[in-house]
Amino acid sequence: MNSPSQHLDARARQLLRTLIARYIAEGQPVGSRTLAKASGLDVSPATIRNIMSDLEEFGLVAAPHTSAGRVPTSQGYRVFVDSLLEMRPLGEPEVDQLRRELPTDAATPDLLGSATSLLSEMTHFVGVVSVPRREEFPFRHVDFIQLDGGRVLVILVFTDGQVQNRVIAPQRAYSPSELEQVANYLNANYAGMRIDEIRARLLREMQDEGAHLNRLLSAAVEVAQAAFQDSAGNDMLVAGQTNLMGRQDGTDVDRLRELFEAFQRKRDLLQLLERCSRAEGVRLFIGEESGFAALDSYSLVTAPYGVGSRVLGVLGVIGPTRMAYERVIPVVQATAQIISGALKRGQQPL
Repeated sequence: MNSPSQHLDARARQLLRTLIARYIAEGQPVGSRTLAKASGLDVSPATIRNIMSDLEEFGLVAAPHTSAGRVPTSQGYRVFVDSLLEMRPLGEPEVDQLRRELPTDAATPDLLGSATSLLSEMTHFVGVVSVPRREEFPFRHVDFIQLDGGRVLVILVFTDGQVQNRVIAPQRAYSPSELEQVANYLNANYAGMRIDEIRARLLREMQDEGAHLNRLLSAAVEVAQAAFQDSAGNDMLVAGQTNLMGRQDGTDVDRLRELFEAFQRKRDLLQLLERCSRAEGVRLFIGEESGFAALDSYSLVTAPYGVGSRVLGVLGVIGPTRMAYERVIPVVQATAQIISGALKRGQQPL
């Protein structure tokens, strides 16, 4: 199917670019007289009206009932971003601000929490960040402490500085000396590996040893399988929801309430962010493109972050379709790059 932009000549593209830039800046329908002055084209008002009529027929602009001016549609914004917008990297002062305000030497939860708030602060919209499971990070050290009733406290220290405590109930009771031996074995042989890698390697070793499985490895397998079970699924951080209040641009209050409820539930938005994690670089959903009804009047700009080729999560900004895309997209892109760099340094073995 041909894109509407393929049918636009240079004058139509210039008028569409001018109309959308003006609407983003002012938030009011743009009339033919305003376009004639702002576009820099030497054409008559009648010609502009004819071109506007063509753009409306292509579904790129619409005329609100209360005004003779026109506003861009989601499809119009898409053409604008894909082929009319001049995108520039984030300026050095703003990159410095990101580096300065993101605690790149902090534990991952603090780093991602700061990123969420900073995305909201710099764009004046909603910042969202999906939080990876702990299993995605290499562990540095593990300790086991005997509790009553045969239970064991597991203290997991990860390479990014995060500490996680879990209580497990092995099939049999272990003495403090046995637990110390198991911890020493795991720390000596598996430190620096992710938990999913440890589980897989232990299973292979258990199969290789077969009937000759020694007592220490047997204990290590049982305790580790319980200690390294998958934790709860991914979470999502959200900041700046109130920035959307008063910015509906014709969006009804019910739609805004639906989006706020989605922030509370998180599940649907997390699924959308998961889809974004499979794409390289910046991903942009405008209006209905997301397939998520709560976002029909909003845009979502995302970028994945991770270590090397392994994606750990997605961060982004949610705002009205009338957003300054040339500013928001570079902010999201630069934040993802800085977070990825910090996580890469944090996962280096000490």
